[in-house]
Amino acid sequence: MADTSSDTPAGARGLEFPCGPAPHTGSAKEVAPGVWWIRMPLPFALNHINLWALRDGDGWALVDTGIGAPDTAAAWQQLFAGALPGPVTRVFVTHMHPDHIGMAGWLTRKFGCRLWISRLEYLSCRALGADTGREAPDDAIAFYRRAGWDEEALETYRARFGGFGKMVYALPDSFRRLRDGEEITIGAHTWRVVMGNGHSPEHACLYCPALQLLISGDQVLPGISSNVSVFPAEPDANPLADWLASLDKLEREVPAGVLVLPSHNEPFRGLHQRIAALRGSQHQALERLRQALAQPRRAVDVYGALFARPITADHQLMSMATGESLAHLNYLVASGEARAALGEDGCTWYRRA
Repeated sequence: MADTSSDTPAGARGLEFPCGPAPHTGSAKEVAPGVWWIRMPLPFALNHINLWALRDGDGWALVDTGIGAPDTAAAWQQLFAGALPGPVTRVFVTHMHPDHIGMAGWLTRKFGCRLWISRLEYLSCRALGADTGREAPDDAIAFYRRAGWDEEALETYRARFGGFGKMVYALPDSFRRLRDGEEITIGAHTWRVVMGNGHSPEHACLYCPALQLLISGDQVLPGISSNVSVFPAEPDANPLADWLASLDKLEREVPAGVLVLPSHNEPFRGLHQRIAALRGSQHQALERLRQALAQPRRAVDVYGALFARPITADHQLMSMATGESLAHLNYLVASGEARAALGEDGCTWYRRA
């Protein structure tokens, strides 16, 4: 689970951070020829996101957009009036989470340009945005009740359901699909799309061999781990297996020495080292979970086995912890190492097979 650090985290031992401090909101910092680092604030515990501007002829191709909010729009206006003069030629979005796609509709309409995104990310965002104004569905309430949520937590979920769409400016009604392995010319350089899964349905990383740069989105982060969760719409999903396979793919397809431009914390070198650490951390967590399942447990009962910090009644934190717990439990069920059974109390109980 991602932590709340806004600076280079202590968990990133052995990595190199050659780019120095982050740029202030409304400014930009060149980290490679024609590649500029932008940072936007977020109203969450993880309080920032990194965005990227790539010189594209006389204008800029943007990678990710920030959350849909007036403060973000004001920061973009400041950038266009100062550090990033010239038009936006296109908007790339790595994946559909609001901090990445939130301002995509605003930017594409402002500049009359196209949104570039994978098909599953675009369609998933449209589907989640359609929940705004709806009541929480019975399937979702049953999902969290099976996980062990009490009535107070369920009521909070009902009250906050549909919040996704409130953080995303209306999407454009068309898009340019990103495909795994395709090569895209942006300005003077060619970038290759490397798709991943697990954190989101069809996450696009961008790799430039000439510049030895990887825009990693949320697939690989320094010192903090990507949220890998099961959600009510697909309760039997196995996103942890997908994410681990995606780490293996990145390790095969992208050299160890690239400069990684992540969505959170600082740009770094040491991609393969970081992938090994992430992989090892997940397998350690799975081993702790196997030990915990010597006795029957619900999803809410295994937080202590998976997370170093206490999980409080905070709705966002509890939702993330539950989703990640279920991702680990589903991984063990899918591998035949654990069994799940619905109890008379309406909760799903898991036990080591």
